[in-house]
Amino acid sequence: MEANPRSTGRLPAAFLTPGSSSFMDFLSAHSPEMLPGHRKLPEGVIEAPHGTTIVAATFAGGVVLAGDRRATMGNMIAQRDIEKVFPADEYSAVGIAGTAGLAVEMVKLFQLELEHFEKVEGATLSLEGKANRLSTMIRGNLGMAMQGLAVVPLFAGWDEGREKGRIFSYDVTGGRSEEHGYAATGSGSIFARGSMKKLYRADLTEEQATTLVVQALYDAADDDSATGGPDMARRIFPIVTVITDEGFRRLTEAESSELARSVTERRLEQPDGPRAALL
Repeated sequence: MEANPRSTGRLPAAFLTPGSSSFMDFLSAHSPEMLPGHRKLPEGVIEAPHGTTIVAATFAGGVVLAGDRRATMGNMIAQRDIEKVFPADEYSAVGIAGTAGLAVEMVKLFQLELEHFEKVEGATLSLEGKANRLSTMIRGNLGMAMQGLAVVPLFAGWDEGREKGRIFSYDVTGGRSEEHGYAATGSGSIFARGSMKKLYRADLTEEQATTLVVQALYDAADDDSATGGPDMARRIFPIVTVITDEGFRRLTEAESSELARSVTERRLEQPDGPRAALL
């Protein structure tokens, strides 16, 4: 009589010989209930904390991805210091907007998906491949999105083949679009995008690109109540990350606080921010 793997403490053979390089496919086959999109939810729209504004901008040596720190639930501030920008792997990052708890869980699954592929195949996915995998994950969450639990991330990374930073945006159905120069998602995205549209240049340096995204987040917070600006009293500042050919790097608290303080001090002189040339 064959021993029960659970009683012996051994994993089933299928767990040791995955037939797919996709961790999501493996999980769907063996434990589908662990996937967010497969869970049963009560009927009606569900109220949950939402992350808001994420922005990104490319520069000559890479790409910057940043986010504010506020999560809201209706007209209430649910959390003031939430983290919305995470490394996906060594050369890419993802920023989350939408249902906060679900978005963080999706990011963790995405990180596992990329790690699983690398271990099974012995190579890393291309940046385009990573963007496609994230698109598939978002599409699998469509049922929950229709009940108000939508996740709309912004994905950015260094493309080793093209030797440049690239940005990808998504809709709730998993539709993917490559953005050129700059992008924003979340409730304050319309204001952040308008800010970057007037200030962005293709020849930005890394320092200028990080300043640009903080300026954009400041403008978003100025007009969107769900987006949080720099909080000097509580020392809560935007999360700013940089991805180059050297990999992912998150600005330290000292760096992000100095950047936020310099932008805020200039706003005391020009409350509406820097002016773009008319011609």
